Amino acid sequence: MWNTFLEVSKNNPFASPVHTARCENQQEMKPLVSGRTIAAAAVPEGDSCEFGSAKYFALCGLGGILSCGITHTGIVPLDLVKCRIQVDPAKYKSVVNGFKVTLAEDGVRGLGKGWAPTFFGYSAQGLCKFGLYEVFKVFYSGIIGEENSYLYRTWLYLAASASAEFFADIGLSPMEAAKVKIQTTPGFVGTLREALPLMYKNEGMSAFYKGLVPLWMRQIPYTMMKFACFERTVELLYANVVPKPRAECTKGEQLIVTFAAGYIAGVFCAIVSHPADTVVSKLNQEKGSTAMDVAKKLGFMGLWKGLAPRIVMIGTLTAAQWFIYDAVKVWLRMPRPPPPEMPESLKRKLAAAQAS
Repeated sequence: MWNTFLEVSKNNPFASPVHTARCENQQEMKPLVSGRTIAAAAVPEGDSCEFGSAKYFALCGLGGILSCGITHTGIVPLDLVKCRIQVDPAKYKSVVNGFKVTLAEDGVRGLGKGWAPTFFGYSAQGLCKFGLYEVFKVFYSGIIGEENSYLYRTWLYLAASASAEFFADIGLSPMEAAKVKIQTTPGFVGTLREALPLMYKNEGMSAFYKGLVPLWMRQIPYTMMKFACFERTVELLYANVVPKPRAECTKGEQLIVTFAAGYIAGVFCAIVSHPADTVVSKLNQEKGSTAMDVAKKLGFMGLWKGLAPRIVMIGTLTAAQWFIYDAVKVWLRMPRPPPPEMPESLKRKLAAAQAS
């Protein structure tokens, strides 16, 4: 079964377009010149793994851990203020005011509240988000075929990212609940090791998963936008903005394109997922509430409280995540295929259609 999956990964438009040239009915490759093989183009040397292999997907998961765990932990102070604006806008009137009130009440140390559940929760989420995205992208591509994978690639990105995030949020939910509880509930304990047993004692397992559905409502649209917008923005930047082909760009220049595309995607991510993010923050603060109860209580305008800091936070966050993820691929010498190209079979069909 795995061998079949590996074959699918090799023959989809998201793999490297470079293939070794082989003759028909050739059973074994024999070099014409000792020590050399004929190839369609220069095959990149030094890759640490094969595209679509188990090792490749595992390293993608590692990249996701570093990407999400580091970035989310790094912006805990801003996230804390954002959450407090959402749940108590009367007290925390703006980002600047939120920082002032927090520093006055808790000191500098108070800005780090919730760092542990943030790190562990978003590391688990990153493992599944990026690792499974690559798996599902290859898997769905194999189902619909090479030509459809190219023609409907935006839908492919959306389906793969939604599938990956579904599982990622199951790992994130307990830590997200603990984080919000620590950050927004006055008088609550301040560490993860104290919060988890206390939450379980008070509410049982529902304390950790009562926010899962609104978390899906927040994270799945966010991730769909994050991956689909990023992938298509990269294509557009190389086609219309970058003055030379990707193959001629240095790795540093490619990472700059990655960062720019990530920031653009992040702005859209913040907007589409913000109402659900507000509900999650309020839901984990209030015991016994449901998502619908919270949404009705907040009203339409209340659902958009804290959007400005979230755009700054998520835009920067998403750009940094894509930069780190791509940098990890460079560091680990992983295959980094260029944006998908139209399959030759589809080019021939289009040429035939135009000629007729």
